[in-house]
Amino acid sequence: MRLDKFLKVSRLIKRRPLAKEMADKGRIHINGQQAKASSSVKAGDKLIIRFGQKLVTVKVEELKDSTKKEDAAGMYTLIKEERLEDS
Repeated sequence: MRLDKFLKVSRLIKRRPLAKEMADKGRIHINGQQAKASSSVKAGDKLIIRFGQKLVTVKVEELKDSTKKEDAAGMYTLIKEERLEDS
């Protein structure tokens, strides 16, 4: 599954164009590698997403083409959420 679609379906990011923009700006990594919006995501992958001053690390648990809002969080496991210090 494409990274931008996974982020939208799992509701980590609300809109697919925003997911694409974040990936294009280098704010998303898959297993330590910088990712593009078209990068392939599979179960077991570790994603690191930078939201402004916050880093969120999640593990992909399952892939679905569509999901209900209450089931979306089951697509991933939150590993770590940390604030970045201003430098």
